[in-house]
Amino acid sequence: MTQHTPILIVGAGQAGAMAAAALRSLGYGGRIVMAGGERHAPYERPPLSKSVLADVEQDGKIGVHPPSFYADQDIELRLGACVTALDATRHVAQLADGSAIGYDACLLATGGNARVLPALPPGTPHVHYLRSLDDAARLRHAMQRAGELVVIGGGFLGLETASTAAGMGLKVTLIESAERLLGRALPPELGTWLADRGRAQGVTLHLGCSIEVCGTSGDGVHLQLAGGAVLRAPLVVVAIGLSPEVTLAAGAGLALHPQNGGIQVDERCRTSAPDIHAAGDCCSQYQPLFGTEMRLESWQSANEQARIAAASMLGVDAGPTALPWFWTDQFGCNVQMLGAAHPDIRYDWRGFAAHADATPKFMLLGTCHGRLRHAIAVNAGGDLRQLRSLVGHDVSAHLARLCDDTLPLRQVVRERQPEADRSITL
Repeated sequence: MTQHTPILIVGAGQAGAMAAAALRSLGYGGRIVMAGGERHAPYERPPLSKSVLADVEQDGKIGVHPPSFYADQDIELRLGACVTALDATRHVAQLADGSAIGYDACLLATGGNARVLPALPPGTPHVHYLRSLDDAARLRHAMQRAGELVVIGGGFLGLETASTAAGMGLKVTLIESAERLLGRALPPELGTWLADRGRAQGVTLHLGCSIEVCGTSGDGVHLQLAGGAVLRAPLVVVAIGLSPEVTLAAGAGLALHPQNGGIQVDERCRTSAPDIHAAGDCCSQYQPLFGTEMRLESWQSANEQARIAAASMLGVDAGPTALPWFWTDQFGCNVQMLGAAHPDIRYDWRGFAAHADATPKFMLLGTCHGRLRHAIAVNAGGDLRQLRSLVGHDVSAHLARLCDDTLPLRQVVRERQPEADRSITL
């Protein structure tokens, strides 16, 4: 690589910021240009539906790096700079202001966009989508003036928003088209437990319900559900998922996954075009634990792919990939997940707590053919860390002891951790 033609990072979010840091930590001393469409320096998105939504003072505390980081590391951070086209052959990016940037290597970290409900598009009065810091600020202001909120969508974002709103004293109703919450990520028993806990904290749930008619008036939104129920609220949040932002990639002719729509990358985060990598919510990658190619929309996945992409651009070994890990905070519970859900997994409980308990603590261990594939901890993140070395291994002989919450988990894990197993990776 030349010293003057930069590595270009398109997207100033979690993945882009972490990739820039990784390039410097790996010894790259050339130019790094990061172009992002937002006016804010890179920030973490998980707090948007939680602490940021509840407290304006948190807005300035969610930066991926300290404010001085980019200048200190000689990273050219161009905010409000939208890359509109990418010429993969000539290695040139076009910006909305008419300027162009030539690059030696390019990382697409363009993230995603909130999936839109056609009947309630962005800009509809009283309707909010939550993807950016500006979105969170607008929603926070609206919540402070409203006494009631309807959330459409019972995924992680919808549940976190509902939990935050309930904690702020709003009357909250949540509508989910599936019969249970988080059906693709959690076993039925835990989805039911979370639903009961949400109800115990005052959230009204409409599960297995579709919206047949919706409209707005001067004082809010009215929704007619299948079955005839009519809801009226001064404020609605639509949280029905994320679409990968692949406009640049598609325009440059990069391969996209035919089902999930993400930019296809290999194990080193390389796209189908030379010298172009991709990381974060925008890309699709084969996941060994799932046995398929998919998009992993998580903070940890963005960090991991950024690290791997940076190493790949410099031609150095990135080392082993971390196990998938995800967390959510809702209704007074920190829920952490290690590994991967799968329809064939059987779950066993380690401990149990009623949904109305003030501080519930328990785990679910998911096995398939005796191998630990998925571990879920509710307010037990420390215990979850003990299980990292066992994911992917046969634990059938020790499962009863692993599920016995009277035994120290560290002790049982050591019993099942022979030296021969420690070299096995997934």
